[in-house]
Amino acid sequence: MSIPALGLALFVLYGFLAVGLRMAVQVRRTGSTGFKGLSRTSGSAERIGGLLFVIAVVLCIAGPVLQLTGALDRVEALDGEVANILGVVLASVGLVTTLVAQFAMGDDWRIGVDPFERTELVTQGPFSIVRNPIYAAMIPSFTGIALLAPNVVTLPGAILLIVALELQTRLVEEPYLLTIHGERYAAYATQVGRFFPGIGRLRLVPTDAL
Repeated sequence: MSIPALGLALFVLYGFLAVGLRMAVQVRRTGSTGFKGLSRTSGSAERIGGLLFVIAVVLCIAGPVLQLTGALDRVEALDGEVANILGVVLASVGLVTTLVAQFAMGDDWRIGVDPFERTELVTQGPFSIVRNPIYAAMIPSFTGIALLAPNVVTLPGAILLIVALELQTRLVEEPYLLTIHGERYAAYATQVGRFFPGIGRLRLVPTDAL
């Protein structure tokens, strides 16, 4: 198997396990897939973040495919044995960490946000290390895939993913959690980093602002 083909295979495996399998487990447990979809509000932060995420996924699929067909050349500065090994390690570790974080959420796992739904605030396990361990794990996964098929399509896809996750987290999920869980989430967010331990902690939120 060629290196770009390996990157594509790891991406497909990620989608099968982290989306397909996890949704199947959620249906078995709760009767719901846990998928909340994109916001229908044009121009909303959730809709923009969701669309950017979809574009990032498409680019990370198209990049390896186009490189395999010879339609795109690799970026030689990011190609080589070291980059290939690093790519496999990042993609594999990211996949495993994603699954661990997903199952740590139990029945409260969701894709997207329903503003009318109240879920429990999960702070144990990987959520005691970072507030968004699933998103944090997606970053090395997509980065690893980009290193296995480094070209002008896959690399922007990995960068776009990070932008989408930042938008979704900062403008959609954190305001939602502050609204739903109030001071409890505020206290938690001041102690635990967003994607990396100790980095991205929120400032104290006044009670009357919640």
